[in-house]
Amino acid sequence: MRLLLIEDDPMIGESLEEGLLKERYEVDWAHDGLEAETLLAANDYHLVLLDLGLPKRQGLEILRNYRQAGGKAAVIIITARDATSDRIVGLDTGADDYLVKPFDLFELFARLRALLRRSQVQEVRETVHLGLSLNAATHEALYHGVALHLSVHEFKLMLALLEEPGRVVSKARLEEKLYGWEEEIESNTIEVYIHSLRKKLGADFIKNVRGVGYKVANKL
Repeated sequence: MRLLLIEDDPMIGESLEEGLLKERYEVDWAHDGLEAETLLAANDYHLVLLDLGLPKRQGLEILRNYRQAGGKAAVIIITARDATSDRIVGLDTGADDYLVKPFDLFELFARLRALLRRSQVQEVRETVHLGLSLNAATHEALYHGVALHLSVHEFKLMLALLEEPGRVVSKARLEEKLYGWEEEIESNTIEVYIHSLRKKLGADFIKNVRGVGYKVANKL
């Protein structure tokens, strides 16, 4: 498996590179943002480890540009920024996981294996319901044939609701679908995403079943 490590701190980078090589990963190491973008444009990677505070080009900008260009490698943000708002921004920009420094190498390896397993078994499939089409492989959304911009979390939320259209999904279950290990979740986060989706799809597309959870409508 070929990985790209994007890290400007030489001590952290050397430690990660050594550990990854021992785990039998093929590793390229970018020491700044511009080098990272050059490598991403020239190579196909299975996974990217991305620091946020980089010289020459910030990590979030790299991630945003990579996803907009169609980059499909799994991305784990590795950073000292531990605020919930930073996690949300990172995940919504296109990261698949978020790990706060300092972290245990064995935890990182476990997350790598989980993401790589997921990417290997992921099937190209399209979910269609009431004019909304979601492509799980490309993360593209269409509504009545028109491209619809959904954030990463909005997309995951809709996929969870559309697993069985009409079935009520609890708030706790939706949180499990949206967030990774040890992530702090604001009490009203799901409600915020539901509100945003209703603005894009119409107020009646997602129903609130009081005290139970949410479901998509069977008809409009």
